[in-house]
Amino acid sequence: MNAVANVEKTRRRKPDDVPVVGKVFFWLFLVLGGLLSVFPFYWMFVVATNDKTGAFHVPPLLKPGGEFFNNFQRVLDRTDFFTALGNSLIVATAVTLSVVFFCTLAGYAFAKYEFPLKKVLFVFVIATMLVPAQLSVLPLYVIMAKLQWIDSYKALIVPAMVNAFGIFWMRQYISSAVHTELIEAGRIDGGGHFRIFWNIAIPVVTPAMATLGILNFMNVWNDFFWPLVVLKNKEHYTIQLALQQLFTNKDGLDLGMIMSATFTATLPLLIVFLLFSRWIIAGLTSGAIKS
Repeated sequence: MNAVANVEKTRRRKPDDVPVVGKVFFWLFLVLGGLLSVFPFYWMFVVATNDKTGAFHVPPLLKPGGEFFNNFQRVLDRTDFFTALGNSLIVATAVTLSVVFFCTLAGYAFAKYEFPLKKVLFVFVIATMLVPAQLSVLPLYVIMAKLQWIDSYKALIVPAMVNAFGIFWMRQYISSAVHTELIEAGRIDGGGHFRIFWNIAIPVVTPAMATLGILNFMNVWNDFFWPLVVLKNKEHYTIQLALQQLFTNKDGLDLGMIMSATFTATLPLLIVFLLFSRWIIAGLTSGAIKS
């Protein structure tokens, strides 16, 4: 009986009943994990604010210097940094908006509609995720050349407008989040297919769309290989290609200059994450806790 009583007492224990020592260790663990996560970014900023020998200083420098603007001026002298930053912003935004819309639309169809060969088509979609991206470079390049899209934004945007992971992610989320009763109610009220999708499904799956958007934005922003293949004119370079130019320095490796450019190029990702963090966390943790 005592054992049963202890089990019941444990089940009924509230979060406020957790020992103080446990709370202290929990918060210390979180703070330590946060500091370890932020430290590489902080050290990158420290190197960016010192001269090119700052990265090799012994002991390592932990205090920011005053050379950031001098380092960044050398970046501007060697590359069209802000042009490349704008190019990446245009490409990443266009690809992200199209991926979020089309993948949500396709995921909704796979989750809530019945049509011939539905399961077979979905298996083929998932199977494309198993194909290494490098294998598709040559045929994709030939297609871009036939369309005369080489050295243009279209070669970066159009092939990436939809992807298998996005369809899979949205299909799984919509299957559990959008109840069939809501769709049936919309049909009874006279709503068409797209109206039901836009007015009923979209508001429910906003967290998943935000999560897919930020993940896709990061992938496009950090992509180096495909832009290197299809872009020839430096005026069309994305930010990753512009950063690569900084490594071809006759005077040696200037880490202060490189880190100042890298730090500045990382800021848009941080801003996007901060703007959409609430929806991203909601999307990633959806279904993890049952009420």
